[in-house]
Parts: sequence; structure tokens; C-alpha cells
Amino acid sequence: MVYFIIVIYMKKMKYILKRLKNLEWRQFIDVVKKIAKKTNRSKIVIFFDCIWCGFRYGAGYMDYFEFEFYLLKGKERKTYLTSTINNKIIAKYNDKQYTKVFKDKILFNQTFKEYIHRDFIDLQKSSFEEFQTFLKGKEKIIGKVIDECGGKGIKIYEQKDYKAEELYQELRKNKQYLVEECITQHEKMNSLYAKSVNSLRMISFIRDDGEVEILNTVLRIGNGGEVDNFSSGGMYTFVGLDGKVLIPAIDEKGHIYEYHPISNTKISGFQIPDFETVIKYVKVLAKVEPHVRYVGWDIAVTKDGVDVIEGNEYSGVFQMKPSISQKKEGLLPLYKKYMDI
Repeated sequence: MVYFIIVIYMKKMKYILKRLKNLEWRQFIDVVKKIAKKTNRSKIVIFFDCIWCGFRYGAGYMDYFEFEFYLLKGKERKTYLTSTINNKIIAKYNDKQYTKVFKDKILFNQTFKEYIHRDFIDLQKSSFEEFQTFLKGKEKIIGKVIDECGGKGIKIYEQKDYKAEELYQELRKNKQYLVEECITQHEKMNSLYAKSVNSLRMISFIRDDGEVEILNTVLRIGNGGEVDNFSSGGMYTFVGLDGKVLIPAIDEKGHIYEYHPISNTKISGFQIPDFETVIKYVKVLAKVEPHVRYVGWDIAVTKDGVDVIEGNEYSGVFQMKPSISQKKEGLLPLYKKYMDI
């Protein structure tokens, strides 16, 4: 028994040492300084506590910062889904042979074509003449690099600013081979922020009995740019089972927003329109590729219903900050109800 315990801890230590070797030390130190200043605690104490949390809970330094481990006791820290645990879930429940459907935006659109309610074209296979036909009746289009994430490689183009041939060449030069009709979001979603589609990141899991659970719903909101991604200047908050926003939104710099700074719309308490339909739609999507059981879906609520933007086989971890929610419990207990982790 002692031997097996030693082996387990040796494997864990080996993993932690590997993580430390590949650590971006400058960013890590910057995070330590930021937390120390915010909490008025010693940088040395924060530094070693962060290292300990990596060893004990599999929490990277961004987990430690994002989920405010410095405010939590050991019992509370144990309830949080960390990046290490999330990676293990992905490795266990998402068959690599099938994840290519989610890594290639064009392949995704082709696979989920039945459930996508917007026009799109693949410029790798389409002629200029076919592109011209696609453009008819569209004031704006959106070009996407097929293997980027986090809102990178995405740009909205207005037809009036280009000749068709120039636009075709521009998209191909930028490797934006997936070109789509722009989504017109629901007027209520537009009231939050009108320049980007404010999407829902809905994380689903296919249980062993084949039923689908929605584990978490995050509302992402644009803030000054054309995309709502957190890493591209946007903000996010959390949505309850009734479709109502639970807490104020937060951006990458840690700013908290009770009201949107541009639209002045109140965020906390905002009701997602027709949320029951959204849930049913996502549960249908989740069963299209059952070999990939744990997926983060980016969903738009449109003027005509619901549309899927993309699926992520490697969904990020979203949990409420204790300082905002006043709760000190993460998602791990919920995940353990349905997963063997």
C-alpha cells in the first residue's frame, strides 16, 4: 500500500516538475506581485502558496489568480476545477480520433450543417464566381482563419469597402478561408452590446447513459471590439438554469461591470431570451459527435432562434470568483456527479 502511495506521489511530483520547467516565469512573477499588492501579503508567501496549490490541487498560477485561491481554505480549494483536472477530463472523455471536427472550423460547419442557420463558403475549394454568388444580398461578411481560437483571425468585412475581386484576394491572403454570413443577434442580446455577437459558452457532457448534462453556462459580452472573447477585450459572467445572469461581468484585467460601460445595460439579472430552447438545441448538438463527450459550445441567440458558432473540444475553465459571487465552492462536486474523476 505504501509503495503505491509513493508511486502516485512520484508521478505527481514528476508532472509538477515538468510544469515548473515549462512555466512562463515572468508572467508568474507578475501575477504573484499583483496578488501580493491586492491582498497586502508577502510575495514570498504568495509564491510558495501558488507552488503548493500546483502540487496539491493541480492549479496553475492563472487558476490561482482567476479563482482567487489566495482567499480560500484547503477544503474550499478542493472543490475547484483546475486546468490540470480539466485536461484529464478532456483526455479521458474526448476521443482524439474524432476531435478534428472541432479543430477545423470548416469541417465543423460541414459536420453541423443541419444545425447552422447561416450561409457559409469554403474559399479553399470555391472559385471567384462561386464567391460572387455567395456575396449576393449580404452587406457584411465575416472571415475566419480555420484553426485559430480566442477570437484571433476573425474580421468583419463590409462589401461597400471592397470590389469583389479585392475582397476575395484579401480573404485568401489572410488565410480566412471560412467566410460566413454575419449573424443578426436577438434585439435583447443586442441591447447588451451591439458591435459583437454576445455569445453563450455552454459546456455539455454526455453521461454514461447517453443523456446530456449542461454543466455550466457563461455569457460572453463584447466591449469595444468586434468579438466577445475574454482574451480579445471582452467580458464574461455566469447564467443560471433559468437563463438569468447571476453576477456582474468581469474582464481580463479584473474590472467588474454591474452595467455595460458602453450600452449602460444592467448585466446582473439580465434574462437570456428563450433560454429553454437554447438548452434543448445544445443537447441535440452534443449527440452529433458522441465520441467527444465534453464540449464547450459557442451559441448565438438570434432574431430567428438559435445558432451554433463553433464547438470547442478543449473548453476553458470558467468558475465564479469568490470575491464577486460570495461563494467559495467550485464546479468539481458537480462534475463528479457525472464523471469518473
